[in-house]
Amino acid sequence: MARTAHRPHTPTQPPPPPPPPPWPLPRLRRSPPTPPRGGFGSCGPKMPKNAHAHFILGLMYQRLGQAQKAIASYEKSTEILLQDEEEVRRPDLLSSVRIHHAQCILQASMGDSFDEELETGEVDDILAKLKSSVESDHRQAAVWNILGLVLLRGGQIQSAISVLSSLTAVAPDYLDSLANLGVAYIQSGDLELSAKCFQELLLKDQNHPAALVNYAVLLLCRYGSLSAGAGGNVSTGPYLHQKEALVVAKECLLAAVKADPRAASVWVNLANAYYMDGEHRNSKRCLEQAAKLEPNHMPARYAIAAHRIRDAVRSQCSDDQLLWATNEMATVLKEGDPSAVDAPIAWAGLAMAHRAQHEIAATYDTENINLNDAEERAQYTLKQAIQEDPDDAVQWHQLGLYNICMTRFSRSVNFLKAALARSPDCSYAWSNLGIALQLSDDPSSETVYKRALVKSSTQQLHAIFSNLGILYRQHRNYEFARKMLLRSLDLCPGYAPASNNLGLVFVAEGRWEDARSCFEKALQSDPLLDAAKSNLSKVLALSKKQ
Repeated sequence: MARTAHRPHTPTQPPPPPPPPPWPLPRLRRSPPTPPRGGFGSCGPKMPKNAHAHFILGLMYQRLGQAQKAIASYEKSTEILLQDEEEVRRPDLLSSVRIHHAQCILQASMGDSFDEELETGEVDDILAKLKSSVESDHRQAAVWNILGLVLLRGGQIQSAISVLSSLTAVAPDYLDSLANLGVAYIQSGDLELSAKCFQELLLKDQNHPAALVNYAVLLLCRYGSLSAGAGGNVSTGPYLHQKEALVVAKECLLAAVKADPRAASVWVNLANAYYMDGEHRNSKRCLEQAAKLEPNHMPARYAIAAHRIRDAVRSQCSDDQLLWATNEMATVLKEGDPSAVDAPIAWAGLAMAHRAQHEIAATYDTENINLNDAEERAQYTLKQAIQEDPDDAVQWHQLGLYNICMTRFSRSVNFLKAALARSPDCSYAWSNLGIALQLSDDPSSETVYKRALVKSSTQQLHAIFSNLGILYRQHRNYEFARKMLLRSLDLCPGYAPASNNLGLVFVAEGRWEDARSCFEKALQSDPLLDAAKSNLSKVLALSKKQ
């Protein structure tokens, strides 16, 4: 059977010619068709000045894996956006172009795998391109700054530091790279270099939007973990520096809030600074302001819940405030954007709430809380936080501390050893392991305490010396106990637990006046230390009998 070609229907008769015009038409010169404005196919020798078209073309090349062609398109788009007076007002498009431009630079250097740190050859190649690009056009610094941020957010911290430090050297007047380099050093744990970056940034431009906030965050990271303990005197030693640092951090954040009063994240950091300085009411007000500005800002909601938990623990009151904090932590975990909420941290927050509920209820025999249910929830959330990130030593440490509070000392030892296996230089974990072993009557506790002294910084030594003094007192080695406790008080005058235990040593030696003086000093430092109250009453009674 013959195949018939399908053709479109055409009229059998040609249409009649149009009537002649009333006057002669001029003869037109034949010219090629004009390309459509804003089209893609016209990107030939005479390209239209359409930044968006070049951006889309770059995206197409990027998806096809043709990184070099994509880079050329993004560069052209950026050039148009920076020159065209009408389109330069499109900062969102310019930001998107630069982000994709940076991604293509990475793609051209290392393929499609961005999960690991760059190799030496890849870093050298990128740095050579960076220097050439920025020296030829200083406006390209923004692209390389974004490339550093892409590496930083991808967890390639050392590679990000290499890019940002090189960019800072090549373009010292581009301050955004200096700010981001300071952030990269914070994430790497090098707080000294981070401080230098932010101090230099403040000297060059005190009004830089990132300068005040990031320098304040650095100070909170560096000094916020210091705690002299009950009755510890902050007017001497490293705690004086902590006090001064907190004052500077608050001043920086107050200035940042004044410059941008609608930034919820700045209010949250200001709340942290107030809390670390003991100004709990001001901290609460700042968090409430952050919640008003951005009700769905998950970091602010998390911070508010954490503040309520700390308040409940400080007052040892398991009320509606703690229940609200627990529900809020669960909401952050359930409703938060997975790309913005770190699941291990969210689970740790929920575990903190359930743990506080159980510990307070168990201590004060709260009737309206089922202790078995509270314990089950605390155990489950603490273990879930570990399951989210098994290599996080902090979560193993928290589970160990919880079991110390529940007097399960052998379990606590196991969890604290797991924490030390993941972070062997953590002096806090060594000290708490010593406590767990001491409460288990394990003779190795002395060796562990001494290991903690080796690993500890100056700011933590007083608590470890105090614990070692308690151990020697329990073993009736009063001379060593007295030396350790006096050493603790030398490092941190007014440390109430050390004063109280030194008083017990004097009681054992029959030195009633010295004991009475120590108990009074302990109560002066910490009026809520019930053990010192009880010991003072007993020693006054015994001294009268003598």
